[in-house]
Amino acid sequence: MERPLILITNDDGITAPGIRALVEVASQLGEAVIVAPDAPQSGMGHAITVSAPIRLHPVNVFEGLVAYECSGTPADCVKLARHVVLKGRTPALCISGINHGSNASINIIYSGTMSAAMEASLEGIPSIGFSLLDYSHNADFEAGKPFIRRMIEWVLAHGMAHGSLLNVNIPNLPADEIKGIKICRQADARWVEEFTEAVDPRGQRYYWLTGRFVNNDEGEDTDIRALGKGYISVVPSMHDLTNYRAIDRLKNLENL
Repeated sequence: MERPLILITNDDGITAPGIRALVEVASQLGEAVIVAPDAPQSGMGHAITVSAPIRLHPVNVFEGLVAYECSGTPADCVKLARHVVLKGRTPALCISGINHGSNASINIIYSGTMSAAMEASLEGIPSIGFSLLDYSHNADFEAGKPFIRRMIEWVLAHGMAHGSLLNVNIPNLPADEIKGIKICRQADARWVEEFTEAVDPRGQRYYWLTGRFVNNDEGEDTDIRALGKGYISVVPSMHDLTNYRAIDRLKNLENL
């Protein structure tokens, strides 16, 4: 039987340990093709490159697998994979990650990892973004691998609705302390931002973004709550940003 085609990308760069862990799992389940940024692109969101050329080069990072590094954003990687590398072949699945750090709650908006998955979902490709709640370059991804494998197998077997994707976050715990998987909603949380102001050696003022994450959502069904209890959170997401609850209330605007 022909092995399913799995496109793999990330935002931490093609040499990041997280994508290597994802490739190790996915390559056992299908034909893995990797197209990822040539340098870290965290926090790029759904940015695309329109004012400069994009470079795409084959690399021997993963033995025996087709892999390309891309000078563009994570979303660029998916676009070039789809239209250049794969030459019209449609992946059965696109997986992005494993991100070094959380993409739970509002972080999905800023995440290059999740935007790459969303770009694939826009093309009708079932997509999953994986993140581990450990920002360290030396993060240990082993505990999450069995769960990642099960989720990939499930989506390959059952598919997903057009335009949808899964935002998967894995707690930074030993394997025997991860309690399982929880299907959740996105917590209503936010970043309280601050800017540190300083002056560089040339006398020029600059600003460095800092802040703290604040969760005021007390719901039991959120991704933040699931992660806090030791579960892997899975949030079904999509690109449709319509606030359906507001439509009826705004209907009166049509009569102005």
